[in-house]
Amino acid sequence: MFNLNFNGNMINSYFVMDNTSEVTIFTLSGFNVIVNYRFTLFALSFVCYCVIVQVNGTLILAIIVDKSLHEPMFIFICNLSGFYPKFLIDILSTSHVISYAGCLVQSLVVNSSVCAEVSFLALMAYDRYVAICQPLVYHSVMTIQRICLLVFVAWILPVGQLLITTMLTSTLRLCGSQISRIYCVNYVIRRLGCTPSITTVFSPAFTITFYFCHFLYVIYSYFYIMKTCLTCKEERMKFLQTCLPHLMSCIIVALSVLFDVLNMRLSLEKLPDSAQNFIAMQFLLFPPLINPLIYGLKLTKVRNRIEGFLLGGPIVMKNYFP
Repeated sequence: MFNLNFNGNMINSYFVMDNTSEVTIFTLSGFNVIVNYRFTLFALSFVCYCVIVQVNGTLILAIIVDKSLHEPMFIFICNLSGFYPKFLIDILSTSHVISYAGCLVQSLVVNSSVCAEVSFLALMAYDRYVAICQPLVYHSVMTIQRICLLVFVAWILPVGQLLITTMLTSTLRLCGSQISRIYCVNYVIRRLGCTPSITTVFSPAFTITFYFCHFLYVIYSYFYIMKTCLTCKEERMKFLQTCLPHLMSCIIVALSVLFDVLNMRLSLEKLPDSAQNFIAMQFLLFPPLINPLIYGLKLTKVRNRIEGFLLGGPIVMKNYFP
């Protein structure tokens, strides 16, 4: 009798392990709370995405058309533009499931785009630091070759890092298929793992630390920028016209990412599902919507170029600082 029970338990354990290793579809349970008003949410999201496309497209077009805007700061601004339209399709769908491979790809796209945005904000801080604190060497430092290299690294490094993390995540044996969000991220997938792994813990920890250092560098740069700008009125004008929009963008991105990381790490189950969905989506919506508005309205050269598009009149360039 003992042997029968033992063998039976072994057989059951085998089937459990086999099932956990064969998870091929995830359910995005975060959509369950929006089923009753998905059409209203779709309409609002569609309007929001249309505005994102319009303001980002206008900003990029203005920078491309006007050769006087072919400067490092404006090139980096173009790379901040982006949005994630698949959310619109998911809202209207009645079946909120996603394949394992699709979930990993979605996680890679979302996470790498956010990390790339943080990288470009750090590059913009470096550009402003050299322009204001070391203006005599600005044009020799920020050459076209170095700008191309920096843009390439700012994109390839986040994609490469997140690709490694995603590949490590794909090796996990999973004990569940319910994702309590409206899109996939590596951290949530790893929480479904049956056993923790050193590699899957170390890789995301390194990524978080690496990009947290980006924000520390931005703070370090602006400490010296503000210290320099206090010396004279002209330098303060430089700060207000070219650095303040960038600083506002950094604050928006930092707060957006911080809220989402805290939501995932602290598992804020006490929050309503709608609030958790809002936290999950806000860093995919707010930065690409607010950033081009900030730069388009605050930076004089960009604003003049956009006004020229809208009014069809001559463009008057003024108050430009390198």
